[in-house]
Amino acid sequence: QVQLVESGGGLVQPGGSLRLSCAASGSIFTVYAMGWYRQAPGKQRELVAAATSGGSTNYVDSVKGRFTISRDNAKNTVYLQMNSLKPEDTAVYYCNAVINNGKYEGIYWGQGTQVTVSS
Repeated sequence: QVQLVESGGGLVQPGGSLRLSCAASGSIFTVYAMGWYRQAPGKQRELVAAATSGGSTNYVDSVKGRFTISRDNAKNTVYLQMNSLKPEDTAVYYCNAVINNGKYEGIYWGQGTQVTVSS
């Protein structure tokens, strides 16, 4: 069994910052890409940022320059530093990872953490 556990969501005022964390645990052989998705009410889930095990990153245009994704490969953990938050960043944020558990490769999801940007 592989689990992704997220933390760090909450309520923040516009212009504020939050840091999300997601730790993978369980039967892990190799962690490939890790990333963050978000889903706002009435909208489709979208990729926010992703990072490969080699350090390559990519971001959705709307967060470039404001969000930073990083990984601690030794801890199988991915972070999302979110600065200059806007009300339109309000969504449930989901951690995602491609993991080989020694038998097969699968895509795993966290339970989601709410981020609300409001004054």
